[in-house]
Order: sequence, then C-alpha cells, then structure tokens
Amino acid sequence: MPRPLADALADLRPLLLDPDRLVRAVAAGHRRGAAPAVVRAELRPVDLKRGRVLQVVTNDGRQATTRNAPYPEADAVVDELLAEPFGNWHVDLTDETVQLRVTKKGAALVHRAPTSRREVQARSHDRPKQHLLDPADPLFTALGADADKRRQVDAFLRLLAPSVARVPQVEQLGRPLRVVDLGCGNAYLTFAAHRYLREQLGDVRTVGVDVRPDMVERNGRLAERLGMEGLSFETGTIAQSTAFAQEGPPDVVLALHACDTATDEALARAVRWGAPVVLAAPCCHHDLQRQIVEGPGAPEPYAALARHGILRERFADVLTDTLRALVLRMLGYKVDVVEFVDSRHTPRNAMVRAVHTGTPAHRGVGVEYRALIADWHVLPALARMLDDEVARALAR
Repeated sequence: MPRPLADALADLRPLLLDPDRLVRAVAAGHRRGAAPAVVRAELRPVDLKRGRVLQVVTNDGRQATTRNAPYPEADAVVDELLAEPFGNWHVDLTDETVQLRVTKKGAALVHRAPTSRREVQARSHDRPKQHLLDPADPLFTALGADADKRRQVDAFLRLLAPSVARVPQVEQLGRPLRVVDLGCGNAYLTFAAHRYLREQLGDVRTVGVDVRPDMVERNGRLAERLGMEGLSFETGTIAQSTAFAQEGPPDVVLALHACDTATDEALARAVRWGAPVVLAAPCCHHDLQRQIVEGPGAPEPYAALARHGILRERFADVLTDTLRALVLRMLGYKVDVVEFVDSRHTPRNAMVRAVHTGTPAHRGVGVEYRALIADWHVLPALARMLDDEVARALAR
C-alpha cells in the first residue's frame, strides 16, 4: 500500500542512524523527473580507532568518494541523503530488511521482511574484500546457497556490472531496465542479479524463464516471500520465449549453464531481440563432438586432437565457444570469452560476454569462421539457428 513519501523517509531515518542494528544501506536510482547529485550512496557502520563512525560511500558515475562521519555528526549526513531524489532505498538490519521504492506518482512503497539474527562482520576499517552482494544477505539463506555458490554469485556480478553499464543511456531509459534469464533453473543467479541491479539502478524488471512449471512456481513463491519486487518467472522454452512481449525487447539477456544447444537457443533469441548485452555461461557441449565423430575426421595435422575421447571432448568445448564468439562478432557484437569463476568451484567456468555495437565485423572474422567449419566439417548450432543472419554477414 503506497504511503506518503515524507512519512516513509522519516521512518527510515532512525534505522540509518542506528549504529548497532544497521548492517548496510544503499540508495540508488532516481525519481520521475528528478536526479540525485550522485548515482549511488552506500552507508555502513565502521569501527575506527577513534570509535564507531557511519561510513558513507557515494559514486557520481565516475569515481567513488568515502566519508567517515562520527555519529554525533551523522544526522546531518543522513538528512542530506534522504533529501536527494533517490528512487530506491535498500536497508539491511541485523533483524530485518527494509526496501523503499518511490512510485511514479511520488508515493512510497515499503516492504519489510524479518531475518534471522546474524553477527555483524567486517566493521573494522581494514575489512576483507568487498563483495558486490553482501554474503550475509538473507537471500542466500533462502536459496540454500553454500560458500561455493556465493563465490559464483560474486564472480558473476563482477562480470555483469561493467556489461550493464554499456546498455545505451541506462540512466536515461525512462523505464525499468529489462533483464531476462533464459533457462533459469533454480535461479540463484537470477535472484542475485536482480537484487544487485535493483540496488544499483532502482528501477529494474527481471523475468526468469524455464520450461519446468514446478521450478517456475517454486521461484515465484520464493520471490514473493523475499519481497523481490520487479522479479517474476514464466514457463516456456528458450527458443519461443515471449518475455517482455508487451513492453519491448530486453536490455540484458542471461543464459547460465543451459545444456548443450540450449545455450545456442538463448544466444539466437538474444540476437533476434537485438539485446544490447548478453552473458552466457555454457554447460555441456555435445553437438560438435557428435559432428566430429560422425564426420570424415580431423584435418591434418590435427588428428591427435580427436584421437582420444577426453581430449576430443575438451577440444570440442573450445571449438564450440570459439565458433559462437565468431558468429556473434559477425552479427555486430563485441565478444570476449572469460573465466567465470575459478575451476576449483565449478568445471563449467567459461563466460561468453557480448555487447552489441552495431558495427559489422572485419571481413577477416568471416574468413576465420569459414576456415574452421570447412577444416573440421562442422556447422555450429548457433549458425543453423541464425542461418539467414549469418548468410547475410558472410555475403558482405
């Protein structure tokens, strides 16, 4: 139920100034027709030699500025931030989470969710490495995410953050940022991405798509229980996804550990949407392995690469992602393939990251692509799915 904004901010003020209950607070986004002086502000209690202070880190889009305010002086600092036209506040306390969002009409929607009491860590000035999403966030407990999953989340967000910044004029969209996760499964990365982007940008809508109705229902219930406004789930196939059909194509497409050619289906769907940003972490690769085995054999002098099953499997993985990258480059994307997370935590640790530039690739990219598929007698699934688009790119 919407509330008067002034009343909601007045209720938020003592929470921000409570040095014992406050864990972290983040202000981000902007209200309709107004923009704050900074794009993001983060507040947290920090213990220094002279005592506990309220540390405020603000970011103007170019650089971060840190200020440590002793608590007798913190009132004025908090009042200044509350006066800024932020569109979203996310406040983690030791016993509850409070989220405040400003509607288009200037009212406040406030959601409060209790959390189990937890120890407040890393309050010293020389604290451990910062995580983009607090490991103590109740989200992780609800998802049953262990330490390895939390490390994957942090590694994923560190790839997502700079990529989303490439969405054209993301701060001036005048609408929510639209994110879709194709083949979301249990959706722990979907939840994490939505939580992080809401903290950063305020106005975000995320849709997770999966073919299993039971998984979609489970994820939807969990999103509602956690108060994850703007996050929803739909049942459907990757290739036929109609996410955001009424609003327009998504800005960010995720495909995380979709098996075999399901990754190609997600990449093809993203290309046909014209998505500015695509992040895909492939899972198993079987399609090219099968083509290599059934084909005339490896070209000379590379027969040894395909002689042993385990080496053939690993080589096919590399060849598959290489050809995916080349196809995306031919279709106007800047592509890099990077390590997603350390292989100690998951063997499926490659991430294909593509940002649309609209600039056709140099003809040499098509030459490389033609040579690879001719030498190895293969045709990658992504090229089959985007047959017309690839043919036009090669004809340039």
